[in-house]
Amino acid sequence: MIENAAGDLPRVLSIQSSVAYGHVGNSAATFPLMRRGIEVWPVYTVHFSNNTSYESWRGPMLTADNIREVVQGIEDRGVLGTCNAVLSGYQGGEDVGAAILEAVDRVRSVNPAAIYCCDPVMGDTDRGVYVRPGIPEFMRSRIVPAADVITPNQFELALLTGLPTRSHDEVLRAAEAARDLGPETIMVTSVAGPDQPDRLSMLLVNGSGAWLVTTPLISQTFTGAGDLTAAVFLGSLLEHGLGSGAVEALAETAAVSYGVLKITRERGARELQLVAAQDEIARPSRTFEVVRLR
Repeated sequence: MIENAAGDLPRVLSIQSSVAYGHVGNSAATFPLMRRGIEVWPVYTVHFSNNTSYESWRGPMLTADNIREVVQGIEDRGVLGTCNAVLSGYQGGEDVGAAILEAVDRVRSVNPAAIYCCDPVMGDTDRGVYVRPGIPEFMRSRIVPAADVITPNQFELALLTGLPTRSHDEVLRAAEAARDLGPETIMVTSVAGPDQPDRLSMLLVNGSGAWLVTTPLISQTFTGAGDLTAAVFLGSLLEHGLGSGAVEALAETAAVSYGVLKITRERGARELQLVAAQDEIARPSRTFEVVRLR
């Protein structure tokens, strides 16, 4: 496990949405990271009663200046230099994205080794694009180039690159193209192929090569699964490193995600069962083989 300059456990500044009921955004990322031995400083972009896949929800959307104020307050404590990574997810507007980039710059100015992991939340195959107009372009031109790691799903990878992602080969080519946008590491969180309808894969591409890990498909829509996956992958990178350690991080992430989703399905739940599955988060009961593609 990487330790920060103070000799403590790793620390992640996580700037995402939050819900009181259920688990999406920071509500899906904070507990799994902590359960894996990582301190989290959650900064909220919204604080809703529940996620927006329900027929209604309540709560405030926070402004870019609200985000800046909270980050400034953390900086006032003199601890930003001990932050090992920044994690971001859904961004409701370009002003919020700009505030996140400012936070990344602040952390990097006092800890140049800090990682920025961006989950470029924009849409999915079932729902299409569900962010405001202009966000995909802003994500492509400003946010993704600043990131060290991005964790798009198959649909978002196509949005970022403009390339088809219908097969594993096409996803691999698109992931390699995504590295040209700036990030060193691309981890595609959900890759479905027409030749394997009962399987789901995750694909990793970095400067050392490309790898694929495949798990059984759990046929249910899980809101927040991508947020969980991005958080666990970042946490595993902090433990194993960005280079060759990313392969081990890929394997761990697949095992954790599968374990959590399996328990959620077994309990007949709509929301991720993070507490019930906490042992799977800390020590997954299954392992999955990682295959090198190149």
